[in-house]
Amino acid sequence: MPPPARRHRFEDQEAPRASIATILAGRALVNERLQSIEIAIDEHGRIHSLGKVRGGGPRHDVGDSVILPAATDLHVHLREPGGPAEAETIASGTIAAAAGGVALVGEMPNTRPPVTDPDVLREKESRVRGHAAVDVLLYASAGGARDLAALARVAGAFKLYLSPTTGIGSPPPPSEVPPLLEALGALGLPLSVHAEDPRLFGAGGAPKGLAEWDAYRPLRAERAALETLRSAPAALRLHVAHVTSASEIPSLRAQGVSFEVTPHHLLLSERSPLAAWGKVNPPLRSDAERAALWAAFQAGEVPCVASDHAPHPASDKDLPFPRAPSGVPGVETMLPLLLARVRAGELRLPTLVRAACDRPARWFGQPIGRIAPGHRAHLVVVDFRRRTRIEGRRLHSACGWTPFEGFEAIFPVEHYQDGVRIVEAGEYVGGPSGRVVRPEFAPGAAPG
Repeated sequence: MPPPARRHRFEDQEAPRASIATILAGRALVNERLQSIEIAIDEHGRIHSLGKVRGGGPRHDVGDSVILPAATDLHVHLREPGGPAEAETIASGTIAAAAGGVALVGEMPNTRPPVTDPDVLREKESRVRGHAAVDVLLYASAGGARDLAALARVAGAFKLYLSPTTGIGSPPPPSEVPPLLEALGALGLPLSVHAEDPRLFGAGGAPKGLAEWDAYRPLRAERAALETLRSAPAALRLHVAHVTSASEIPSLRAQGVSFEVTPHHLLLSERSPLAAWGKVNPPLRSDAERAALWAAFQAGEVPCVASDHAPHPASDKDLPFPRAPSGVPGVETMLPLLLARVRAGELRLPTLVRAACDRPARWFGQPIGRIAPGHRAHLVVVDFRRRTRIEGRRLHSACGWTPFEGFEAIFPVEHYQDGVRIVEAGEYVGGPSGRVVRPEFAPGAAPG
């Protein structure tokens, strides 16, 4: 069994008398309010101090733009190994993340082969090093793993699929789920769960459109799976992926369970004119359900937003609906889509930053997601006047398409990784300097 996560303050990680390498000046979101400030970044890429900085490194004033913490995306499929490369690679997917203001991605384990033993995970880790543009936390698959404890010593988190989806054909039977949750609770790592109960999926002919897909994998299947999770031990660092049922949010919050919603479930519905291009698991829901989910997100009742970036080649998504795979790309557009909603007055900026930056980073046990001393200087600069329309051909994902074609977005004009600029004037200018990370602290151990 791995040792318990260390509990320490981020400030303890600073090297003594670290010199200031860079100063960012301008309006920044600090303690949930915009204020004019100078951010001193030390030679180790951590935020040294906030306020008036005397001396130190070069000073960069962002003018009328806004400095925000970069985002963490808990739910990304980079399709490597096993491909296809025309859908995504570690390099292309993490460059897309960088361009969209995402500093850390959680890479899912349903690649080929699936990550069910330490050797597969180490091989995947070797692919990340020297190729990733941003930091990567690697999930291991809890279903089918022969030695959970051995996996826990090298993985960053676990993922459990309760229903079939891309790359997962045989989820564990319901009788095996409670003891599996107990075993995972003893290991100390975060667990994300795909919560659908396949026993409640439809039967008969194959669905031929988004509304039929919604009926085939209905909300009651999600609700039943969530009911299964209510028996999870208190020690388990549980998170529910891509929740689509707004009516379940009060119960999840009352339990203290972390969960996420996706931009496609917030902004698209079964009536969106996407055909198989909008086929996802769990499905896009009705307009009414989407509106209820968006209202809960606006109200700050949703702890996390994640993209469930799941690209497929355009040729595969253009197949007849029954044969087309489920999944849409989204890591590059997640934050820009929602920043545009902030600009439109439909969403408060602190609400977005909590859900996209702060809480996901804390669930991963990472010292990012806030502009605070001791945190790594993963920062983005946003010019809210610089609005654009999303075009799939201009995005960085290898798949070359998006379900959000034509949607308004605000992409970061700059992105800093440990204080080093990797996006400049909206263009990616960095290199493969992303790290493989694991949780550094347990939930609640972080300051503030």
